[in-house]
Parts: sequence; structure tokens; C-alpha cells
Amino acid sequence: MNTAKQEVRSLLQKLPDECTLEDIQYHLYVIEKINKGIQRAKQEGVVSQKEVEKRLGKWITK
Repeated sequence: MNTAKQEVRSLLQKLPDECTLEDIQYHLYVIEKINKGIQRAKQEGVVSQKEVEKRLGKWITK
């Protein structure tokens, strides 16, 4: 797993030179949310597509 510094370096290399600090903050926020989601899925498990459709079917009308 990459360290935080390695992830920031990688991000900065991918972003255009004219990006703003706000752009960098946004991308760091997204990376953090994705990492937390992956970690949560590993700890708590995931739900199948069929189960999601079943659960959401209560609220979705066709």
C-alpha cells in the first residue's frame, strides 16, 4: 500500500500544471473517500446487485 506522501506525489504528477489548490483538495478528498469505502467493504462485506435491486425496489416505481 502506498504511503500518503506517495499518493500525493502520484496525484500531483497526474494533475495539470495549471490546477488550483482547490482542485488538489478535491482530488485528495475523493481519494480518501474511495480508500475508506474500500476499507469498509473489506471489513463489513458487500451487497450483491440483486440484493441492492431488491432493497431499492421498495422505493423505485416503474
